[in-house]
Amino acid sequence: MGVLTSTIGNSSDADAANDNQPPQPGDDVSLETNSHHSAQAAKVWTIEDSEKLYRIQGWGEPYFSINAAGHVTVSPKGDRGGSLDLLELVESLRLRNLGLPLLIRFSDILEDRIERLNACFAKAIARYSYPGKYQGVFPVKCNQQRHLIEDLVRFGQPYQFGLEAGSKPELMIALATLKTPNSLLICNGYKDREYIETALLATRLGQKPLVVLEQLEEVQLVIDAARQLGIEPMLGVRAKLTTKGTGRWGDSAGERAKFGLTIPEILTVVDQLKAVGMLNSLQLLHFHIGSQISSISVIKDAIREASQIYVELSALGANMQYLDVGGGLGIDYDGSKTNFHASKNYNMQNYANDIVAEVKEACEGRQLPMPVLISESGRAIASHQSVLIFDVLGTSDVHAQTPAPLEEKEHLIIRNLWETCRTISVENYQEAYHDAIQFNEEAKSLFSLGYLTLTQRARAEQLYWACCQKILGISRTQDYVPDDLEELEKSMASIYYVNLSVFQSVPDSWAIDQLFPIMPIHRLDEEPTCRGTLADLTCDSDGKIDQFIDLRDVKSVMELHPLREETQKIANSPVKEPYYLGLFLAGAYQEVMGNLHNLFGDTNAVHIQLTPRGYEIEQVVKGDTVKEVLGYVQYDVEDMVESIRRRTEKALQENHITLKEAQRLLQNYERSLGSYTYLSY
Repeated sequence: MGVLTSTIGNSSDADAANDNQPPQPGDDVSLETNSHHSAQAAKVWTIEDSEKLYRIQGWGEPYFSINAAGHVTVSPKGDRGGSLDLLELVESLRLRNLGLPLLIRFSDILEDRIERLNACFAKAIARYSYPGKYQGVFPVKCNQQRHLIEDLVRFGQPYQFGLEAGSKPELMIALATLKTPNSLLICNGYKDREYIETALLATRLGQKPLVVLEQLEEVQLVIDAARQLGIEPMLGVRAKLTTKGTGRWGDSAGERAKFGLTIPEILTVVDQLKAVGMLNSLQLLHFHIGSQISSISVIKDAIREASQIYVELSALGANMQYLDVGGGLGIDYDGSKTNFHASKNYNMQNYANDIVAEVKEACEGRQLPMPVLISESGRAIASHQSVLIFDVLGTSDVHAQTPAPLEEKEHLIIRNLWETCRTISVENYQEAYHDAIQFNEEAKSLFSLGYLTLTQRARAEQLYWACCQKILGISRTQDYVPDDLEELEKSMASIYYVNLSVFQSVPDSWAIDQLFPIMPIHRLDEEPTCRGTLADLTCDSDGKIDQFIDLRDVKSVMELHPLREETQKIANSPVKEPYYLGLFLAGAYQEVMGNLHNLFGDTNAVHIQLTPRGYEIEQVVKGDTVKEVLGYVQYDVEDMVESIRRRTEKALQENHITLKEAQRLLQNYERSLGSYTYLSY
C-alpha cells in the first residue's frame, strides 16, 4: 500500500469526501468501530448467555449449573436434589483459614457416579436378559488419595465393587482398604515374586485376587509361588487386541502396546498351565484399548474381538468365568457429545448396552455360560467429584488507548499508522490489518537504524495496537473471520496471573494438552468483556493454560471479566475484589501425577458432603508447607534456620544490619517455612 491511503467503502458522499482528506494536526482517532458493535455492548447479559458460553450444561450435567445470582452451583447428588452455591462455599472455607488454591471433593458425586455405572449395567443386563452379572473395580492408579479410596470402597459395598492395582504400592493400598465380601481385586502391572506371593496369600484373608498375566515371564513365577504356598490361584491373561483406541491414548492398545500378550503368547500360557495341571486356574480375560475412548464404534469393535478370544479360551479347556473390559469409558470434557478427543459420542448406558449385547451374542453362539463382566472405569467415576478453585492475582493487558491527536511534523510512518487507524471500517478491516502490520514492522526497523526516537517508536506502537483493537472489535461482529485474523484474538488477549501451579494441579494440561472445563464461579450474570490466557506462579514459560473448550474446536483464549477494585481501602491502597476461577472434571490422574516444579506443593483439599441443612466438612487435608516441600528435596530446616541466624549475627557485628532488621528477617524466615507454598493475602 502507498502512504496516506484510505478506504471509502459504503460511506456517504460526504463521509467519503471527508475520508479522502489527508490527516490534519489535531484530528482525533476513536476506537469505536461501528453502531452494530455499540448495540452489542448495550445487550443485557444473562446467565443463559454464560451457560451457552462456558458450555456448562454440556459437560456439567447433572452436577453443575448457574443460579440466578450468577454463581456456579453444585448438585452433588445429581438430579436427586440438593445444591450448594460454590462461591458461598469457597468464601466460607476461606474463613476457616483454608487458602487458595483449594481442591474441593464432593463425596456425594463419587457415590452417585458409582450408582449410575452399576445402574446402567443392571439396566443393560435386564434389557438383554443377560444371565450373568456386572462387578466393577476402580483402578487405584486413577486417584490414590486415601480418603477418596476409602469413600469409594464404602460407596461400592452394595455392588461388591472392587479395586484394581497396577503396582506393588497400589496392591498394598488395596489389601488394606478393600474389605467388601466377594469383591474382586484385579492384580495388574509388572510383578515380581513378592507381588505374586502377597496376592496369593490374600486369599487366606477372604479376598478374591485375580492375578492378570501380562508378560510371559510371570507365568513361571505364578506356578512356583502357587506350588510353594499350596494355594490354587485365580489367573487371568491380558490380551493385545488388534483393535486400537482413539485420541491421545490410542497407542496403548494394538500389537505394539506396552502391556499384554499376543494371541500366540496367550496360547503359550495355556500350554504352560496345562502342562502343570493349572489350566483350571485360568478364569479371566482382560484387555485395555486406551483411556478416554471418544468413539463408540471403537468400543464395539474391541468387545467383539475380545468376546471371540474369550470363547476360544473356553474351548481350549480354560475355566473362563470373568471378562474384564478394562478402562476407556470417556468423559465429555467440552460438552460437544462428539468423537473429538475431549468428548465422546455415547453415554454410559450406550457403553453398558454394547458390552452386554456383544458378550451375550458370542457366548450364546458357542452355548457357553455368560461371564461376570468387569470394567475398570476410573476416569468416569472420579473425574466429576473434585473442583479446583483458584484466584486471579493480576493481569497483563495490551493497552490500546485512543491515540493522541496527530501533531505537526509527525514522522511519515506515524502519519501512515494514524491514517490506517482512522479509516478502519467493516469494508476494509482485513486490508487495514495487513497495512498496520507492515507499518509497525517498518517503524521497528527505522528505530533499530536510528531514524526514530524512543518516543516516536512508542507512538507508532500505540497506534498499531489501536488499529488492532478496532479491527478485533469488527471481527467479533462477523459471522466469518478470515484465517489471517485468527491470531489477532490471541495476540490482543490479556494474561491473567493465577494462584496455581499447572505442573502440580493439572499436569496433563501441560504434558499432553488435555482440555479441562475452566470458568469463573461468579459474576456470571455479567458479560465477560475480556479475553485472556492463564499464567501460573511457576518461573516456567510452559506454566500456562492457553487452550480452552469450545463447541467447534479448541479456542486459544477464554472469556473473562475485568478485575475490579473493592470500595474499602487497606493501608490507603485500593484492594482488588477476589476473582475466582474453577477447573472442573480433574478428579482423575491429576493429583498424584503432579510435580514439585518451583517447589509448589500439594494444595489444600476438603471433602464436602451434602446434608439436609446444607453441607458437612468430612475431611480437611492441609496442603504442603514450605518446610515439607524442602524436606522432600533433602533440606534440613533447622540447619537452614541456624545458618541464617549465624549470618545475621555476623552482619550485626559488622554493622550491616540493625537488631530490629535482624529480628524481622528471622521472624519472616521462620514464618515462611511454616506457611502454605502458594500466595496468600
